Amino acid sequence: MTHDFWFLTGIGTLVAFVLFALTWLLSLKLNNFSFVDVTWSYALAFIAPLYALLGGGFTQRKIIAVTMAVLWSARLGTYLFFRVQGHHPHEDVRYEVLREKWKDELAKNFFFFFQAQAVLIVLLSVPVLLACLNPAPQLSLIEMIGAMVWLIGLSGEALSDAQMQRFKSDPASKGKVCQVGLWRYSRHPNYFFESVVWWSFWLFACGSPWGWTTVYAPAMILYFLLRVTGIPLTEECAVKSKGDAYRDYQRTTSAFVPWPPKS
Repeated sequence: MTHDFWFLTGIGTLVAFVLFALTWLLSLKLNNFSFVDVTWSYALAFIAPLYALLGGGFTQRKIIAVTMAVLWSARLGTYLFFRVQGHHPHEDVRYEVLREKWKDELAKNFFFFFQAQAVLIVLLSVPVLLACLNPAPQLSLIEMIGAMVWLIGLSGEALSDAQMQRFKSDPASKGKVCQVGLWRYSRHPNYFFESVVWWSFWLFACGSPWGWTTVYAPAMILYFLLRVTGIPLTEECAVKSKGDAYRDYQRTTSAFVPWPPKS
């Protein structure tokens, strides 16, 4: 890796640490730690333009890479901001659990937790960084494929979120399971297309030296979605709130990849 890579990684790390420290202070003031999700989503929109501004790569490639990063970041961050704001002062169940677990040293433990999120977003930003450092004067086929896959992923995620939001806003939907649009074919189409977006970042990075090594980024996101804070926790809460109706949904509908439902 070049000196520029490590210099820009340092810049990105500093910016991320500051963003999450400020979010920690805000969360303490509001007594709601759910806002870390908003900062996590928005952080790439702060870091990626710095990579493009300071990186010495091909301008067209930098513009595409940053556009991909910023549009994903801004869309998800804004969606989560209104969701967290709408539930405030109630916290996401994940942070209620951590609050109880860390109650003896709440502020300190959440500070380190927030900074761990800063480290994570810096690691996940490396595909964009490598693209912004690539001086090759033309786009490769794999980069064009990556950009097209990104468009599919972002569009699918936005559509699934909009369909769920519309379902929840209808009073007649109270207590029911959303099975409209993409949700008829996957119990978590938003998570599926989120994963697609991160695979697209990796594909785009594969057009740059060492880009293939960033396969860890989509792999980490996939692991979190499938095994940690994505599907397992969401399904646990859904079964508690909707009971047999959600169990029937689980029986007939794919958990992740959109697929025709079983009869």
